[in-house]
Amino acid sequence: MNKAVPSNLEQVGPLMNRLPHELLENQEGVLYIDGVSTIELARKFDTPVYVMSERRIRENYRNVREALLRHYDKIRIYCSAKANTSLSVLKILKTEGACIDVVSPGEAFLALNAGFAPKEILFTGTSVRNDELRFLVDSEVTINIDSLSQLRRLLKIHVPSIVSVRVNPEVGAGHHEHCITAGKMSKFGIWEDQVITAYRTAKEAGVKRFGIHMHIGSGILTVEPFLLAAEKMLEIARLVHDEVGITFEFIDFGGGLGVPYRPEEKPLDLENYAEKVLSLYKKRIEEYELGKPWFCIEPGRYIVCDAGVLLTTVNTVKVTPFRKFVGVDAGFNTLIRPAMYGSYHPIVVANRLNEPEKETYDVAGPLCESGDLLARDRSLPEIHEGDLLAVLNAGAYGFSMSSQYNSRPRCAEVMVNNGQYALVREKETFEDLLKGQKIPPWLA
Repeated sequence: MNKAVPSNLEQVGPLMNRLPHELLENQEGVLYIDGVSTIELARKFDTPVYVMSERRIRENYRNVREALLRHYDKIRIYCSAKANTSLSVLKILKTEGACIDVVSPGEAFLALNAGFAPKEILFTGTSVRNDELRFLVDSEVTINIDSLSQLRRLLKIHVPSIVSVRVNPEVGAGHHEHCITAGKMSKFGIWEDQVITAYRTAKEAGVKRFGIHMHIGSGILTVEPFLLAAEKMLEIARLVHDEVGITFEFIDFGGGLGVPYRPEEKPLDLENYAEKVLSLYKKRIEEYELGKPWFCIEPGRYIVCDAGVLLTTVNTVKVTPFRKFVGVDAGFNTLIRPAMYGSYHPIVVANRLNEPEKETYDVAGPLCESGDLLARDRSLPEIHEGDLLAVLNAGAYGFSMSSQYNSRPRCAEVMVNNGQYALVREKETFEDLLKGQKIPPWLA
């Protein structure tokens, strides 16, 4: 395992060298993913198609785990399922010894089907319905409370043996305002003035074991926001411990470990993160007499982002008096991040990696929407219809956020591993667009 491999694109050298890690290879001008030709995958499974590298997922997970274990021996990694809910990805994480963080009953259902034990699943949802709470109770997963309302309704349904509370530490960070999940404008978590009430209510109802949780946002590339939030949450944990008289089984610092998408962005220094956050953690739990709780985090994007590539075929090259458009068969129904967040994804011409950048293009999808663009002003080799483009860093929030908008069936997913490949999700058909639809009798 190469721990020094960066997650970002190198800014130097020609196009063929701008690949994020060693499992993306240039073989005679063709992009290979862990020994498998992207041209072969496109021919066999059609495009668009998502391709995930099993080895890269395992490498990323192990890098996080080993960095943390160098500084503390009670580590629990709850991988965030929402980044990629493929059963195959979940299965890989299960075999690595991960736990799983879920944000909906559906994700809990998938995690159970992937083999996770209920005790390995942490549910952290918001605006949770009573029937959803009952499903979670029946599934025996650990529930992370997001509001006093949710807690009171849960205790009427069932008094669980363990409860965690999601605290809003008033510190928020992230790569886009929609990804900031703490602070004054956030809908998530319980504020400090209600935290004591939440824990006291749970204890008086008969709950015996406790956790505490925060999550400040996604895509964070520096350690400072994590330290500010950790300091605040540990102070809250001390207050709860002293006033309510409980001991925490775990303290969960949430996710947010960022990965660089743009060439100029630098990767998060994982070792620096582990050293500084865990140094603060150990110092405060000793100072506040909190015992030795499990240290938990919830990486998602960091584990799966650069393990995934979206392959899409050029079907149109259109030149107007103002722009040069490359029309492809993947739109924001396939990858919504550029349209939703203004996100940048590296794009390479997978069948002609050795050709120099000559033109500036907008890469546009097939949807009837002006905002259906995967990229603006992108320097690429001269593009021809039939070329195969690879959208890199697409393993997180790619397929999991895809849709059937414009009545376009969702694409297939493929897993590759050391020269092997397998279909892990079938491409939808037109018939799948009819699934669940019914015509009322007066129209039949």
